[in-house]
Amino acid sequence: MFDLMPIAFRNVNQLWAYILTETLKRLGLTCAIICPGSRSTPLAVAFAQQVPEIEAISILDERSAAFFALGQAQATGRAVVLVCTSGTAGANFYSAVIEASYSRVPLLILTTDRPPELRDCHSGQTVDQLRLYGNYPNWQTELALPSADLGMLAYLRQMVIHSWERAQTPTKGPVHLNIPFRDPLAPLPDGIDLSYLRSQFQPEDFFAGIASTTPFPMPYAPFPILQEWKECDRGIIIAGVAQPSQPEEYCRAIAHLSQTLKWPVLAEGLSPVRNYAELNPYLISTYDLILRNQQLAKQLAPEMVIQVGEMPTSKELRTWIDATQPRRWVIDPSDQNLDPLHGRTTHLRISVEDIKVEQRNLSFSSDYLQQWCDVEAKVRFAVDQTMGKINEIIESKAAWLISQILPPGTPLFLANSMPVRDVEYFWKPNNLGVRSHFNRGANGIDGTLSTALGIAHRQQSSVMLTGDLALLHDTNGFLIRNKFVGHLTIVLINNNGGGIFEMLPIAKFDPPFEEFFGTPQNIDFAQLCATYNVEHELITSWQQLQQRLNPLPANGIRVLEVQTNRKADAKWRQDNLKNFAADIDI
Repeated sequence: MFDLMPIAFRNVNQLWAYILTETLKRLGLTCAIICPGSRSTPLAVAFAQQVPEIEAISILDERSAAFFALGQAQATGRAVVLVCTSGTAGANFYSAVIEASYSRVPLLILTTDRPPELRDCHSGQTVDQLRLYGNYPNWQTELALPSADLGMLAYLRQMVIHSWERAQTPTKGPVHLNIPFRDPLAPLPDGIDLSYLRSQFQPEDFFAGIASTTPFPMPYAPFPILQEWKECDRGIIIAGVAQPSQPEEYCRAIAHLSQTLKWPVLAEGLSPVRNYAELNPYLISTYDLILRNQQLAKQLAPEMVIQVGEMPTSKELRTWIDATQPRRWVIDPSDQNLDPLHGRTTHLRISVEDIKVEQRNLSFSSDYLQQWCDVEAKVRFAVDQTMGKINEIIESKAAWLISQILPPGTPLFLANSMPVRDVEYFWKPNNLGVRSHFNRGANGIDGTLSTALGIAHRQQSSVMLTGDLALLHDTNGFLIRNKFVGHLTIVLINNNGGGIFEMLPIAKFDPPFEEFFGTPQNIDFAQLCATYNVEHELITSWQQLQQRLNPLPANGIRVLEVQTNRKADAKWRQDNLKNFAADIDI
């Protein structure tokens, strides 16, 4: 019995689009983000036909759509499809493509285009879309014009399969297919007789062998612990920026390595290690504050460093590593260079879970390890004591408080600029299994709200911690509210401007500082939220914030606005960050 969807018979474009979407469905695609437009009509119709197996979500703004897709791919670990029309529409995907490349997030970008005869002749809504995203995609190509030839349909199927694989292996990232279509774009007859397909096209044979699985590279053989690591009693493990798909297993692997070598683990605030603290007895969370004490920094200088994943955010840590020049190894399965310090570094292209941990005691007792643990205990106590006594609303306390009160397993999106730095300084180790997400690939504020909504869509009730400028940069994300399924609470630190610039030397030069760097926007967020029909509440006490964050609602979007003083916040950091470890010695 012929099983092809009837709408695919309308014209060659619709047949082409059906083969593409059916192949993706069988590969395991579950979400496609469709931006409105004319040239993409065949794909929009075909994806609509694949509902509910593929969730097709219409999002007006292309930049917002791309970051929503990025968030979905982060949360699920699966590739998400993006579709847009011709012209500048695809250019609005660019910043998300860059982020996906650097953050290693799988996206399949389908930009539809005019046919070749309508290019370079000032035909409307036509730009050069070939290699639109430069070198950022894992792979990119332009598909042939649609054809009903069986050989060409097989070509299309295999190109889609290859694209799907390249988005996910050997390193996850974006793939770009530019797809030209001639008229008619709607599912109207085009004069081509497709009836012969009834006898020649057998869908189950044509799609046979397409596996609904995520492709993975061949597994590594277990990597043995190096002899030089075993012989070193002044080594550290840096657990850097990471969003592993299995965070508990990832943290357990780091803990096993740490306990075998008797090396402390300096865990970035954006590492899951801080949210699975009970697994790791040698966890160091206050290293940024410790290293501000120059005497401690000198006494704790390592001989060897194992860096797992990306280098942490902390400038203090980077400066210290650069100054001490230890021998370093980077453990990460990607093919990328993860050493911005250009040190004496060896990249081991494996996952930390692939290291063969030998359960045995080493011959030495590590005084160095004990020194780190003692200092950590003292500085952590000082931080917790200080934060616990602060009743007034200051920006830095938000990250410290949130680290202790969220429901277990909560997905948390952290905006760039000051939120990630306050997390680095103050995020308290816990056993809540909070799943931190972030766009630290390019470190930008593009698409902050849209990414968070993508992460929260159809997931556990989620939270975002953001400043006012990052939120305002992406308010079009609120247009997703009617398509959004789930709950997102936005903790908005409103200091009316760019707080991170207050920490930089340029803050001493005003003018032009306030106008060009502080950039206060003077927005009434209650009115802004009302425009989008989003719930808003002004937070006036830490107790109120705690009550609103646990338990979390099941549905909707809400903004909890915490108003702070930008200059007072900066002064507090300048006065206090250097003091937490100031009087500690070893």
